[in-house]
Parts: sequence; C-alpha cells; structure tokens
Amino acid sequence: RAHTLTVLFILTCALGYVTLLEETPQDTAYNTKRGIVASILVFLCFGVTQAKDGPFSRPHPAYWRFWLCVSVVYELFLIFILFQTVQDGRQFMKYIDPHLGVPLPERDYGGNCLIYDPGNGTDPFHNVWDKLDGFVPAHFFGWYLKTLMIRDWWMCMIISVMFEFLEYSLEHQLPNFSECWWDHWIMDVILCNGLGIYCGMKTLSWLSLKTYKWQGLWNIPTYKGKMKRIVFQFTPYSWVKFEWKPASSLRRWLAVCGIIFVFLLAELNTFYLKFVLWMPPEHYLVLLRLVFFVNVGGVAMREIYDFMDDPKFHKKLGQQAWLVAAITATEFLIVVKYDPYTLTLSLPFYITQCWILGIILVLTWTAWRFFIRDITLRYKEIRRQKQEHRHERDKCLSNGDGHSALLDEPDGSKLRERKL
Repeated sequence: RAHTLTVLFILTCALGYVTLLEETPQDTAYNTKRGIVASILVFLCFGVTQAKDGPFSRPHPAYWRFWLCVSVVYELFLIFILFQTVQDGRQFMKYIDPHLGVPLPERDYGGNCLIYDPGNGTDPFHNVWDKLDGFVPAHFFGWYLKTLMIRDWWMCMIISVMFEFLEYSLEHQLPNFSECWWDHWIMDVILCNGLGIYCGMKTLSWLSLKTYKWQGLWNIPTYKGKMKRIVFQFTPYSWVKFEWKPASSLRRWLAVCGIIFVFLLAELNTFYLKFVLWMPPEHYLVLLRLVFFVNVGGVAMREIYDFMDDPKFHKKLGQQAWLVAAITATEFLIVVKYDPYTLTLSLPFYITQCWILGIILVLTWTAWRFFIRDITLRYKEIRRQKQEHRHERDKCLSNGDGHSALLDEPDGSKLRERKL
C-alpha cells in the first residue's frame, strides 16, 4: 500500500497543479461544485487504498473498498440534506441536475383494470401494454440480484409478497402504489419477481457446484483458458451457502425479521425519496441509488450472516452492514421531515385491522415456538425421564415373575447388592 499512497500523493499534486495553471472562473456555484467533487475524489482514492478489506475479494478487494467509501460519502450527503429546510433541500438538487427541483405528478398505475377491454376496438389489450414499461425488466433484474444477495428462496418470496401488501396499504399516500390486482400478483410477484428469484436460485446452484480451484493467468497455456480465467475473476473466490434457519433460535428469528424489515424499508425509501425530493422515476439518480444498494447490500448480507453464523470469530457486525443500516434510517428521517403530512395519513380501517391481525399472529407464533413449545417439551422430557426411572426401579426390585427378589436371595450381602 506504500505504492498506492504514492499514487494518492501524485493525484493530489496533479489536482493542485491543474487548479494553479487554469484561470479560476468567477462562478461561485461552479467553483463550489468543482471543489466538492475534487474533495470526494481524493477521499475515494484514500479509502480505496487504506480502508479495511471486506469479506469479498473478487474481482478485487479495492472494488469493495471503493463502495465502502461511496457509502460514507452518500451517508454524509444524506445528513447534509436532512439538516436543510424542505425548500432548500429540494432546490439543492438543482446543483446536481438543473432539471430537478420542480414538483412532478405521480403516475397512477391503477384506473381501468380490465385485461381485455372490449370497448377499445383498436387494441383491447391496451391496459396490459400500458403496464409493460421499463420497470418490468428492472423488477426482474432487481430480484435476480437480490436473490444473489440473500441466497434463500423463502426469504426472497416473503419480501416480495410483503412489499405488495405494503403497496396495497400505502396506495392512499402515494398514487404510484395504486396498481391493478393482476399487476400486483401476476406481473410483479409471479412473472417479474418470481422469474428473477428462480433464475437467481439457479445461478446460486451453479455457483455452489462450481469447482473453486484458481490458477495464475500467466500459468495458463491457451488463450481460451486465459479468457475463461479473466471471466471467472468476476465470480466468487469461494462459496458460502447461506443457511439462515430462522426457527432454530430466538436470536436468529429476530435477526431474520430485522433483515426483512430493513429490506422493506429500503424498498419504500426508493419511492418516498423520489416523491419528497421531486425526482422522476426514470432519473439517473434513482438508478444510481439502486446500483449502489446492489453492491453494498451484498457485502452487508455476507457480514450479517458471518456474524450470526459464528459470533465467536466475528465478534462485531461488519462496517458495511452498519453503514447500510445508517443510510436506510437516514433516508427514512428525510422522508419524515420533508413530507410528514403524507407519511402520517391514517390507514384505512380495514388495512389497520389486517396489519394488527398479522402482527398478533406473528407474536403468537413467536411465543409458542420459542417459549410455550420449549416449556412443553421440557415438561414432557422430565416426565419421560421419571417414568423410565420408575420402570428401571421396578425392574430391579422384581425377578420378572412378579415375586420379590428379597425372597429368593437368602444371603444378606446379596440382598444389599440387589437393593443398591
């Protein structure tokens, strides 16, 4: 890393030399933006060379150190936005993109929910084609990558279904959540999400069966072998199968519930952030945030699993996992501050009843599985041991035909041995 520090020093000197050579514009906003970008670049260079390595080493540890430093920069940006007024925070986005800072109408995906509309003679399936926008492949690739992160089929399906219930529950707050029933369950859960999860599980199966025996690039004689080795550089160095086992202990159950909760909150932040900061859904900042979470989320999930699986070796939670949790919480605080009215719109009564019923069922199952069931099993085990002990004692006092063994043994020493 001494060489990397040398590179960092040369980069800093080069940036300073360029600023001295060129004539500084008399534009305060431009100079401020340029200075902030240069400061971020220097920090990223320092972090890539000096930050602590994470659990992943492919394609290169520096790649994951880079995303760790991006997490720090993004968290600092969120903190800055959090401490601004609502108007200043929205207008500050103009420094990133001049087209931002303008209120935008939310698109409603509900409305006419007929799959076949006989009233439209030109195109009876216009409702279906209207829903097939750029978010359909985004849903598929998003859930494909989330499956690679979570590495568990049932957790992915629970998060997918739970988010659809959240959309049903919150469509009175964001019109973007209002969708047709077949858009929720057929297009999203079954086709996009389900197909993405299926392909992700097939990829995980291939990665688990792959032979992880690495050879140096220059030791491979053929060009085909060299190209194959370069491609495999972007696959894991070794494979760890995630076995969450949420019902094995109360600690793991609470941890899995916490993971699902943070996942759902991060998903909701995607929609609420663009709503309160006036960003269109197709804006590149929304896409960059999703790319960011894909890279940092995979590292965070691995750190969480290592901490849960072997707490003696991993005595504390990884740094990327803490940063992801802090970023998710800060995004939610921004949403609360910038639009508390929308966020506090009361849920419809039937929605409230459904959520209360669901929470009661989860709490009841938790109490039964980790408290009542254990007490019952412990009581049955103690009762079984007492019955076995009573049976052994009766067996020792009897010779098998119902007569007492004391009558058949005249020797006093043998009687004492038999009693013992």
